[in-house]
Amino acid sequence: MTVGSGNAAFQAFIPNPLPAPFVWTQETVSLLSAADRALGQLAGVGRRLPNPHLLIGPFKRREAVLSSRIEGTQASMSDLVLFEAAPESEQRVEDVREVMNYVRALEHGLERQTTLPLSLRLIKEMHKLLMEGVRGNEKTPGEFRTSQNWIGPPGCTLADATFVPTPKDNLLEELSALERFLHAKSDLPPLVRLAMVHYQFEAIHPFLDGNGRIGRLLITLLLCVEGMLPGPLLYLSAYFQKSRDEYYRLLLAVSEEGRWNEWVEYFLRGVADQAMDAVERAARLLELREEFWARLHGVKASALPLRLADALFQWPAVSVPAVGRLLDVTPRSAQKIVDKLVAARILEEATGRRRNRVFIAREIVRAAE
Repeated sequence: MTVGSGNAAFQAFIPNPLPAPFVWTQETVSLLSAADRALGQLAGVGRRLPNPHLLIGPFKRREAVLSSRIEGTQASMSDLVLFEAAPESEQRVEDVREVMNYVRALEHGLERQTTLPLSLRLIKEMHKLLMEGVRGNEKTPGEFRTSQNWIGPPGCTLADATFVPTPKDNLLEELSALERFLHAKSDLPPLVRLAMVHYQFEAIHPFLDGNGRIGRLLITLLLCVEGMLPGPLLYLSAYFQKSRDEYYRLLLAVSEEGRWNEWVEYFLRGVADQAMDAVERAARLLELREEFWARLHGVKASALPLRLADALFQWPAVSVPAVGRLLDVTPRSAQKIVDKLVAARILEEATGRRRNRVFIAREIVRAAE
């Protein structure tokens, strides 16, 4: 639609309400079947875990790093876990805080499911956490925009933008329609609905900044809310990153030409690809856990070092005081436990300092990267 008048006029896009005019083809049916099988396999792995944090911790950090990297941050998994253990030791503080905020927003969305359904209110809460204290903090964190935004090359204007999302005056109407679709009963397969929701959110682009990250967070939340996974085990940022040009091209093709089938099929390929990647990554992490236990038995470790070894999958970098709090032991005992894991080649000192040292389980970090 045309917004404004005269020299100030510009063309903005208002997506049609969901569900989309989607046509089933044999290719779509085959891709949906493959995605469902892969997702079911991953769900089975999650349900058999003795401790879900063995996978959830590494997976959510990997997603935070990769989703933020799409937006231009340079922080690595090692940077993130070291920052969590000792914020003062990190050099790329700004980038790492952005990644850390992604983890916080995801955890908040998951925790709130017990008291608040997935809704516009929850999306705003997550956005506030995502943007708190980092680049874009001045762009009304936690509030839908009240001005026009646009997408295009650096320095472009509304006149030459690649895509101009929903005008501000139509924003709440479009968002309310999306919320109704989220809660409405549907005959569509959940993964097809999820592909439509992700597109719709990105097309509306309701925030001044952080839309891509929130849109990717919604995928994981909906997989859990819809009961497709027992926990946050699947993320698509790695798939979107490695096919970034195709991702943006297909989103734009839906807006400009209504090519829903191509977008949905691309999305289903991503689910199958990343579900199988997660299954393989889960196997490596579980093998690593068994290897850690074998190494600790080799140095005649007691139950407490074994507990710490498992905890490292959730917190791969630790300090001695943090170990003391985690295991409820004295500083002296905590140091002995850390020494056991260093001797077993599970932990290594990461700071090079003699005081306030931080120890990292690099094998866990490498398996999750």
